[in-house]
Amino acid sequence: MTRDSLFVWQGNSTLYALVVSALCLSSPALAQRGASCHGGQSFPQFLAGLKQQAVAAGVSQRAIAQASPYLVYDQSIVNRDRGQRVFGQIFTVFAGRMASEGRRVKGQQLIKQYANAFARAEKEYGVPPAVITAFWALESDFGAIQGNLSTLRSLVSLAYDCRRSEMFQAETIAALKIIDRGDLSPAEMIGSWAGELGQTQFLPRHYYDYAVDYDGDGHRDLLHSAPDVIGSTAHYIATGLKWRRGEPWLQEVQVPANLPWDQADLLVKQPRSQWAQWGVAYPDGRPLPKDDMPASLLLPMGRHGPAFLAYANFGAYTEWNNSLIYSTTAAYLATRIAGAPPMRKPTAQVAQLSFNEMKQLQQLLVRAGFDVGKVDGVLGQQTRTGVKAMQIKYGLPADSWPTVELLTRMGGSVTPAPSASAEPPFRPAGPQPVQRQRRLPPPLPE
Repeated sequence: MTRDSLFVWQGNSTLYALVVSALCLSSPALAQRGASCHGGQSFPQFLAGLKQQAVAAGVSQRAIAQASPYLVYDQSIVNRDRGQRVFGQIFTVFAGRMASEGRRVKGQQLIKQYANAFARAEKEYGVPPAVITAFWALESDFGAIQGNLSTLRSLVSLAYDCRRSEMFQAETIAALKIIDRGDLSPAEMIGSWAGELGQTQFLPRHYYDYAVDYDGDGHRDLLHSAPDVIGSTAHYIATGLKWRRGEPWLQEVQVPANLPWDQADLLVKQPRSQWAQWGVAYPDGRPLPKDDMPASLLLPMGRHGPAFLAYANFGAYTEWNNSLIYSTTAAYLATRIAGAPPMRKPTAQVAQLSFNEMKQLQQLLVRAGFDVGKVDGVLGQQTRTGVKAMQIKYGLPADSWPTVELLTRMGGSVTPAPSASAEPPFRPAGPQPVQRQRRLPPPLPE
């Protein structure tokens, strides 16, 4: 349902709740799907118990009464959650579109426009303006795309569903606390289908815990107030994600052909002096500082693609979103907004396994004893770990990038795989929220 239609129904919200509940629960199969993990409870029975939990957590009856017309079950939300897409694009294509020149320029303009708020946030929390702004860009295109669904309806639907019921029960109670605190009214809670709110897409628990009032109006409004967005995002990054004041997060580097590739892994840290000794340098050839600052070598596309030193603060990006392609893109965009030049393009095309080939490789890794998580055709950290181990076994450069050679060595069959230049056109589908620890990144228009 769109924001406009929500306002149309607002005048007769009780009737709206009854109609939607009847429609969504008229199918026994749909009702059973949620009831199976709630002791056979129907949605109204489950909701009554959830309201009791909210009262026990300190939510007032007033806030619950205000929210009740919006606490209705919507099967379409559950369907979207179960059908959410994962990201299999090659890094240079994804980053080229998401970390665009337009977003770099707009980010720098906003830093100037809200200079006082950014200065205050950096002083209080130690988070640089470029870091805040990069998340602001990727999460909602600087507030332009925040979603158009009732947050309470999304939350309570996912709470009744069995897949992540406990998580979304807690998020629903947090949303009620936001109402109780006076930050937002139920009608103002409009966001993504996964229940996230605001211009940097906070889950309600993050909103309740980390939102701050930076514009002095007495409310923490992350949907409309840029100063509140800036301060709250800094608070979350610093406190929730343990940002280290004054330290870097990501730097592009160039690597020699004879690097010990098994050391190129986010799980491996070496002092910069060691990377320098191995011939790693800045893109323009300048040597790295020969100090003890630990860093990992990140090769999102293997040894033939871009290379970055990832520092301790890069962990804030992977905590924000555990998709490596999103995390690296957000960190890279932050470096661009902070003044870094564009990353170097690969000297040659970097071949990427097709979706079916990647799934086949994951299945072979599972047979070989590796835990790759879900066999989904997406190169995540667990799959990269298994790839590295098999590369070492077969004497291949252990850069964690899956190749046709590795697939065939493991007994797989190969079909023609797209190259970086053959990637299909990127089709934005609006903000697709993802689980924070969590979720998949939202594709946004340029």
